[in-house]
Amino acid sequence: MRTGMAIALAAGITWASWGAVAQAQKEPITSVIDAQIAAFLSDDAQAAFGFASPGIRQLFGTPERFATMVEQGYPMVWRPAEVRYLELREVAGNLWQRVMVTDADGSIHMLDYQMVETETGWKINAVQLLKAPGANV
Repeated sequence: MRTGMAIALAAGITWASWGAVAQAQKEPITSVIDAQIAAFLSDDAQAAFGFASPGIRQLFGTPERFATMVEQGYPMVWRPAEVRYLELREVAGNLWQRVMVTDADGSIHMLDYQMVETETGWKINAVQLLKAPGANV
C-alpha cells in the first residue's frame, strides 16, 4: 500500500513540477507568438520571420516568401480578430502551444504552435491547423 502511495505521490510531484515548468515557459512562448502576429498585422515580414525557428527560416529563405506562405495558407493568423491561448503541452519531448484564433469573419480556428528554445530565445518551429470543434469527420 505504501509503495502505491509513494508512486502516486512521485507521479503527482512530477506532474506538479511539469505544471510549474510549463507555466514558467508559457509567458515567454505566448509573447513570441503575440509578437509574430503583431508583425503580421503591421506587414513587417522581416520581424515576423525573425520569430521563426532556424529550420523554418532556412526552408523559406526570405521574409517575403515566408509572409506569402502565411498570408495564403494561414489567413486567420495573418489578420486575426482575436487570439486566445489555451494549454501548453509536451508531446514526444516537444512543446506545443494550443491557440484559438477568431478570424475577421468570426470563424474560430484551433492551431498548435510547436515551439523550440534556441540560443536567442523561443522560436516557432511549426504551426498545425487543427480540425475545428464540431466539424464532421
